[in-house]
Amino acid sequence: MSDLIKEIEKRKTFGIISHPDAGKTTLTEKLLLFGGAIQEAGAVKSNKIKKGATSDFMEIERQRGISVATSVLAFEYKGHKINILDTPGHKDFAEDTYRTLTAVDSVIVVIDVAKGVEEQTEKLVQVCRMRNIPMLVFINKLDREGKDAFDLLDEVEQKLGLRVVPLSLPIGMGADFQGIYNIWENNIQLFLEEKKQRVGEAIKFDDINDPTIDEVIGDKAAKNLREELDLVQSVYPPFSRDEYMNGDLQPVFFGSALNNFGVRELLDAFIEIAPMPQPKESDTRIVKPEETTFTGFVFKIHANMDPKHRDRLAFVKIVSGVFKRNENYLLVRENKKMKFSSPNAFFADKKEVVDESFPGDIVGLHDTGSFRIGDTLTGGEKLSFKGIPNFSPEHFRYINNSDPLKAKQLAKGIDQLMDEGVAQLFTLEMNNRKIIGTVGALQYEVIQYRLEHEYGAKCTYEPLSMHKACWVEADEKSDEFKEFARLKQRYLARDKYNQLVFLADSSFTIHMTQEKFPNVKLHFISEFKQD
Repeated sequence: MSDLIKEIEKRKTFGIISHPDAGKTTLTEKLLLFGGAIQEAGAVKSNKIKKGATSDFMEIERQRGISVATSVLAFEYKGHKINILDTPGHKDFAEDTYRTLTAVDSVIVVIDVAKGVEEQTEKLVQVCRMRNIPMLVFINKLDREGKDAFDLLDEVEQKLGLRVVPLSLPIGMGADFQGIYNIWENNIQLFLEEKKQRVGEAIKFDDINDPTIDEVIGDKAAKNLREELDLVQSVYPPFSRDEYMNGDLQPVFFGSALNNFGVRELLDAFIEIAPMPQPKESDTRIVKPEETTFTGFVFKIHANMDPKHRDRLAFVKIVSGVFKRNENYLLVRENKKMKFSSPNAFFADKKEVVDESFPGDIVGLHDTGSFRIGDTLTGGEKLSFKGIPNFSPEHFRYINNSDPLKAKQLAKGIDQLMDEGVAQLFTLEMNNRKIIGTVGALQYEVIQYRLEHEYGAKCTYEPLSMHKACWVEADEKSDEFKEFARLKQRYLARDKYNQLVFLADSSFTIHMTQEKFPNVKLHFISEFKQD
């Protein structure tokens, strides 16, 4: 038991979220660099550096310079095992990000110093606040000209509704950027050399009134820094770990991920204050990490992690107990026992087989089609974890096969990509035409690209103007349902799991349908039967 608690205390599992282009993936790279997990960090967008980012492992990500799938990376740092989930920032992949937030214990929010708080950041922070996830803010790209540090802190407080406390301060900005004053450790770090791919050296001062500081950064900068520190102490609350853990206080760090400024300070403070794996609510009780029996849930499925092997992996977050290789576990939804001979630990697309994993860890299980997103695995107890969203799509298109000889590959490709939860497939009852529904329009390009490059199948789309997919709950033998089905037959379809779906063309239609057929319930989430 004490060994289990030791392992739990060592682990920190967190997600990195932000608006696209704020520097999430670059920050992930630098955290790996400081953790010694990689020797040289890649950039997401840079012609000079031909090395791609470790966490952008899909071909389309490397071409576009954006992340389209959440990647899982793990590394050791100062005796801690750190699991990072690097999420896509683009709003069209928000569903993947929302699901990932169910698997993290804390979050780092990345904000671009020039652009400040952007729209997608607001949405994601709102999701974190609903779940009271502890958040840490990293204001990035200080090597570029941007907004004043205090203006940014105000913007974070007002737009995101957070209560912040700066734990570091920048010295200058853009061309005048000289380094970081680390309030958390009371020292100054001046960065002498720009080693973008490797860790640079730093000078430390332990006293803010040390006259040497004036010599090194200049009288004006030193005077400014002392004034700003006084301001911080008088305006912002002192840091309290309890308030941070409850989601009531958010520490802020400044830096430049690309130039390694402020990243080590962020990481050192993070491992000291961030929570270890937390209890999680299930439909029957709250499950604590230190329980000896294993429980975990699937928050992501990814097909073709290795295109050569057509493998499909289910990402499982371990909530309690120890997950052991070759042991029988219960897949609760199907009530069937399964054992896994090669569970994987992750390093972006690199995987290694592990014999045992502990709460907080993410393991990849080879999946032959048994898993769905949201599935719970246990050592035998029948419980299901709650709160893994499956959203109603907002974009709809007919999908057509461009190459009749590849019908089989297309069907298999669509089937596997839909299991990942990137989109949902609906088959019209009337004529069996296939419709793909997504939360964001960019998903269609990703699906088309992956079908061609991973499955050798080509498809085209036809526009379809629909407002929302509504899952239907009704007594199918009743006269009311039969009348509903007769009137709406052109708009009825089945989803991948054969549940009946009504494709409504407007919110007015939904409203009228609910008035006319009160016993036919319409749901915007497909999990309604399990709730």
